Amino acid sequence: MRRSTLDPETLASQLSSASSLPPVERWNPPLSGDMDLRIARDGVWSHEGRPIQREALVRLFASILRYDPDGHYYLVTPVEKWRIQVDDTPFLVVRVDVEGTGREQRLLFTTNLDDRVSAGSAHPLMVEYRSPSGEPSPYIHIRGGLRALLSRSVFLELIELGEEQPAVSGGRDYGVWSEGKFFNLGQLDDEN
Repeated sequence: MRRSTLDPETLASQLSSASSLPPVERWNPPLSGDMDLRIARDGVWSHEGRPIQREALVRLFASILRYDPDGHYYLVTPVEKWRIQVDDTPFLVVRVDVEGTGREQRLLFTTNLDDRVSAGSAHPLMVEYRSPSGEPSPYIHIRGGLRALLSRSVFLELIELGEEQPAVSGGRDYGVWSEGKFFNLGQLDDEN
């Protein structure tokens, strides 16, 4: 397997400027190699250790990004497939907007690359806990196998919007409603 000598600008110039997302899930070229491109947990995209300054270039790369069942992220075109490094998720949620109230409210999430999704069946919200600290890491599904980490400020907004619900296994869950679906943010102790 070879290391990438391909410059991101060259790859970008090879891609068409379509207004919708390309069908990366249908493209299956052989692995071209590893590209020295990394997406940090804070959403910063870097090439060869330097942050990519052109937002349009980052958006273009995000449009051809795919997460495969082998646990790796790839930039995929019809003829090339480059493995890249992602520290956690490729996107970071930087804003939440609330429409309505109660069970019928709708939570609209915006990522650092202006993807917008509404939490619901198609875009579930989930919280995972990191070992050994138990620190919560909240995510929302964006598209394909791609998800976004919620920024701390957005997660705190959700906590303020949250409410208690009886847990199926007993006890109480704490979470938020969106599109008629309850998303659990965590379980409450009996002492609360």
